[in-house]
Amino acid sequence: MQNPEVDKIINQSTKWTAEMLALRPVLLACGLTEVVKWHQACYCHDGKNIVIMTEMKDAMTLGFFKGELLTDPKCLLQDNGPNSRSARRMYLRSSEEVIKFAEDVKRFVAEAISVEEAGLSVGPAPAPDLAEELQVALDRSPDLAAAFDALTPGRQREYNLFISGAKQSATRASRVQKYIPQIMKGIGMRDR
Repeated sequence: MQNPEVDKIINQSTKWTAEMLALRPVLLACGLTEVVKWHQACYCHDGKNIVIMTEMKDAMTLGFFKGELLTDPKCLLQDNGPNSRSARRMYLRSSEEVIKFAEDVKRFVAEAISVEEAGLSVGPAPAPDLAEELQVALDRSPDLAAAFDALTPGRQREYNLFISGAKQSATRASRVQKYIPQIMKGIGMRDR
């Protein structure tokens, strides 16, 4: 059943309206529930996120939340980026492509539903090496180390990725110092 909130998202589209309108009935025909999450049209099965339609600058994408676990013999799904573990995107740049790949979309959705029903997951990320500057700060302060260890793995990973993303050691060290108060309070980078 169509969600009127998704109608608003599609109507506000500036570039990919036709593609969304072509793709929407394909997804709804798969028995998915249409909701709005993160200001995007999201499609769920039994309350679990399966796929999300997102407008990008150069394409309309279908993001499969557990795309890493889907069979993709045609290589239609692409990595979300170097820090994404399980999600995969399918890029669609025209209504003709939506029609051309409709059966592939249905197959991905059916498999994604099976993955959810089976309770499969990608599993925890391997523990990355901490940025040297972060490790030094943790080694120097047992209280900071305890506070960092108490953070969720996702928050630890986010801090480490942000800190290690700086090219210069001085910048990495500055980032560590900036976020020590938040780490000590047990909150993530984006928590307020």
